[in-house]
Amino acid sequence: MSTPTQVAGRYTIERRLGAGGMSTVFMAMDTVLERRVAVKLLAKHLADDEAFVARFRREAVAAARLQHPNIVQVFDSGLDQASDRHYIVMEYVEGPSCADLLRDHGVLGVEQSVRVVRDACHGLDYAHRAGVVHRDVKPGNLLIASETGTTKLADFGIAKAAEQTRITQVGSVLGTAAYLSPEQASGEESTPASDIYSLGVCAYQFLSGRLPHEYSSLTELALKQQSDTVVPIRDFRPEVPPQLDNAIRLCLERDPATRYASALDLADAVEAGLHGHGTDATQLLERTQAMGYDPDATRAMLGGAAATGATRHIPPRTEVGRAPARRPPPARDDRRAPGRGRMVARWLVLLAVVLAIVAVILVATQSSGGNNKGPVNANDAHGQIDGLKTLIQDNSK
Repeated sequence: MSTPTQVAGRYTIERRLGAGGMSTVFMAMDTVLERRVAVKLLAKHLADDEAFVARFRREAVAAARLQHPNIVQVFDSGLDQASDRHYIVMEYVEGPSCADLLRDHGVLGVEQSVRVVRDACHGLDYAHRAGVVHRDVKPGNLLIASETGTTKLADFGIAKAAEQTRITQVGSVLGTAAYLSPEQASGEESTPASDIYSLGVCAYQFLSGRLPHEYSSLTELALKQQSDTVVPIRDFRPEVPPQLDNAIRLCLERDPATRYASALDLADAVEAGLHGHGTDATQLLERTQAMGYDPDATRAMLGGAAATGATRHIPPRTEVGRAPARRPPPARDDRRAPGRGRMVARWLVLLAVVLAIVAVILVATQSSGGNNKGPVNANDAHGQIDGLKTLIQDNSK
């Protein structure tokens, strides 16, 4: 299909900036306001999915309301009648994405990584307070303006518009899965804590040059997210301060309740960690992690910490070359070793995650023209997942 030379009778296409499974982005000239913009043209086949189009329009409006220095501004959206293509017009950011930097250099500098994460946190916090969850935080959506060095988050709303549709390509699911939180991978609703997890994966990759969980399939990733401990960043890059290493790995907790209560808490934690300090939030999360946690009590404690603010008061540790030691949990008479029932429940959780991802792949493959001959009923898949969740709850009591 040929690319239109002009969109909406106003935006003159100059050159292609990038492409993905859902869209292609071009640099264009706004002939009315005489400024360069980025025009995202959605793939033609998306116009056939009426549910997607309706969600896309709603999310484009929501994204256009977000006006913040660390968020790529949305200017316009609609349907180009001449090409029958849906489009979004955005602020043009002159500079590379973090995906470009990782491709060219393998890793980012320690201070640069902290700046990127801090800026992204400010953009996310603003969006979260406005009731908008990004859902697709990844290096390709973190753009760095060459002139100012400011990081800007792109593509708010696109991931939500694509949810529960049959247009996602399996390859794009596999490529993006590394940045999805465990709850997103199991089909649960995305929350601000999901964005914090995704940004933590980015930060880990910026500093270590690798992902927290290396995988060759979605099933393998899901199992590792549920059972494997994340290797410290300092094992790959010893010059990273231990406090910064730990601050980032706290984003990657499996339970959303044991991550940072807000993106600003994460921003404070990485800034303090860069200078060898901790914050109230990191100290609380470290204690919770070391002692084991009750999810309800943890949520209450983290909420209290967020209300009082994160104070950088923890002095640098004397043993800089070693990771901070964890305090042993206090003795409790009522603490019991996990029995066979809990082990069964844990394996049921892993099974539910794997089956949920398999169901997503089957639906995506059938709808994207894969090799499957028979139809896949998405409602049946969701019903199976709901049944598994009920079974897990019954066995976890």
